[in-house]
Amino acid sequence: MKQDDCYQLGEVIKTHGLKGEVSISLEVDFPDEYQNLESVFLEQQGKLVPFFIDTLQINRDKALVKFEDIDSLDDAKALVKSSIYLPLSSLPELSKGQYYFHDLVNCEVFEEKTKLGIIKEVIDLNGNQLLVVESNGKEILIPLKDEILTNVDTDKKKVNVKLPDGLLDIYND
Repeated sequence: MKQDDCYQLGEVIKTHGLKGEVSISLEVDFPDEYQNLESVFLEQQGKLVPFFIDTLQINRDKALVKFEDIDSLDDAKALVKSSIYLPLSSLPELSKGQYYFHDLVNCEVFEEKTKLGIIKEVIDLNGNQLLVVESNGKEILIPLKDEILTNVDTDKKKVNVKLPDGLLDIYND
């Protein structure tokens, strides 16, 4: 499994107890939807390695996990700071007009007929999602709000925006 074929579910943040359990941070909108996971991929030395789940307890955006064959504190320590992934194919189908944040990456951004740049990533700063747009060698941060994104066509990799007055002025020298 390649990382490009996956999305990040979260990260192992610390060990828990002495029998190989770990605490993970879930970086998804609806953590409870992952209550019945059977396996995940952990990034180990740059590669995605499958890990099967023995037990999983989700509490808000954190979870306590016991992986099969991870039975000691030392085994669990080796997993700390590992990113956790699931295949993109496991994402539920969305209704027309809906999209996942990863679908926006590499989309061209236009305001009216003017190309502003290309979306490089979507970041979350304290609950505020922002598009990171590369524009003429600069990064522009655009709030991910319905009133700003007027049209999103992930098939054509095109996003139309109506920016608040003065937003681009912040980035001009």
